Amino acid sequence: MIWLIPLCAFLLGSIPFGLLLGKLHGIDIRKHGSGNIGATNVFRTVGKKTGIFCLILDALKGFIPVYAAVALTPDQFTGQLIEVVTALASILGHNYSPWIGFKGGKGIATTAGAIGGIMPPVALGLLIVIFIVVTKVTKYVSVGSISTAIALPILTLWGSYHHGKIADGTWNQPLFVFSLVAGTLAVWKHRSNITRLRNGTENKIGQKKEGGNHS
Repeated sequence: MIWLIPLCAFLLGSIPFGLLLGKLHGIDIRKHGSGNIGATNVFRTVGKKTGIFCLILDALKGFIPVYAAVALTPDQFTGQLIEVVTALASILGHNYSPWIGFKGGKGIATTAGAIGGIMPPVALGLLIVIFIVVTKVTKYVSVGSISTAIALPILTLWGSYHHGKIADGTWNQPLFVFSLVAGTLAVWKHRSNITRLRNGTENKIGQKKEGGNHS
């Protein structure tokens, strides 16, 4: 029965909150701004309050199922495996929602939520700091997101030796694999942003021009 947790995580992750919130304001978020259903486009297109609300909802899609998996599974290899599969399932649900043609957001908020449920708070805190600093310095949300995605497996490699060790005392390999896959997914979902960055057409914070960033 515990293997149903990842399935539930995928279904929860697949709820397109950005799209639903946009419709509450009378618009299809996919036809405005970057066309992305994530919190960044909601923030820019609908407004600050709705964007923040979307960010929280998208993060909870990752946090709730992972927290449940941690609470319901034993602290051994099988438990750790279920936890990381649950985390990935929630992210994949957000990125490739079956309700909107297996399309979705870019997974940053949902990944952050999943990390909050499966990794030490200090790791999540460091990732948030990296995102804020890089975004503030470069003025690009996408650069902050990509930098954070690259930093994720590095921080996990460090943190896995200090958190969530499995029964035989070895370090948490499943958690590290999760960080590699999640980080790679995040960078992959930002490939259009990378192209715009190379072409000099990516939007900076506060820029009114049409274009896209993350989430």
